[in-house]
Amino acid sequence: MSENTQVTFPAATGVGSMPGGDAREAAKTVTGSLDDFPHLAELPARGPGADMIGRTAGMLVELYARVEPSGWRLSDRPGRDTRRAHAWLREDLDALEEFTQGYEGDLKVQAVGPWTLAAALELRNGEAVLSDPGACRDLTASLTEGLRLHVADVRRRVPGARVVLQLDEPSLTAVLRGQIRSASGYRTHRAVDRQIVESGLREVLGASGPGPTVVHSCAPDVPFALLRRAGTDAVSFDFGLLTERDDDAIGEAVEGGTRLFAGVVPGTDAALSDPAGSVMGVRTLWRRLGLRPGLLAEAVTVTPACGLAGASPAYARQALAHCVRAARSLADNPE
Repeated sequence: MSENTQVTFPAATGVGSMPGGDAREAAKTVTGSLDDFPHLAELPARGPGADMIGRTAGMLVELYARVEPSGWRLSDRPGRDTRRAHAWLREDLDALEEFTQGYEGDLKVQAVGPWTLAAALELRNGEAVLSDPGACRDLTASLTEGLRLHVADVRRRVPGARVVLQLDEPSLTAVLRGQIRSASGYRTHRAVDRQIVESGLREVLGASGPGPTVVHSCAPDVPFALLRRAGTDAVSFDFGLLTERDDDAIGEAVEGGTRLFAGVVPGTDAALSDPAGSVMGVRTLWRRLGLRPGLLAEAVTVTPACGLAGASPAYARQALAHCVRAARSLADNPE
């Protein structure tokens, strides 16, 4: 999407992961609970290849990875782990296609962004891809092409959908601060220059083509300004991790037309307050920033704080439905 175009989004959605291993049940839950903004469910409980790193590694073009005791490592050719990741993604897409027949509206897909992927994937020598600038560039190019093909496949399967691409970047702040540990654990990889980080994100976000984009991080100190410069249309975050240090960046994001995906509903089983109570902190933030209350519904999409993989199936359904009700509360009573 154009960086100068303010993009509208529906009021509530999920982050990505869901509990269990039944693709049809997950797709049924997501599409039934989020009828305005469903997403492609991820089911990491199935094991390697369904986890966020393995799933995204399976999308790479002309790069392959296999599971080692230390994690995912680049390899020379596709093997059993790559085939497993492909099979589970097809299964999830088939289930989504089944439950979105005739659907028209926003539909979100998720993948790990280039910097979290570079911090998690290992080179053949066991060090992170992050340690090698040339390998980082190759990984970014491969991921961009893989996501372009993935988004095109989803558009073909659900032709009435506006596909929204979400990049998951929980390690982004650690990459910027030089906090990613080496294979030995005795040192850390040097911080990556912010302009290089921004450029890599911009390249991968371009894989969405004409579709909108989101960058998600459930870690503290989300770099809002950098993400906006990279061209994302929305930033998704755990609202409970915000501090007043984030106020200026959030105010600038809202005034600049960047959508906030505010994670206000717990991602694991918890007693849920009334919907209005769940978004009380958002209203408080709005007042503190001096923003117009009527802007709330235009600027905020309500989500769980992070993925729901660690929740029970019953709670996951409740959490998604609660997001929808909380978003309605924000729209109906912005003050």
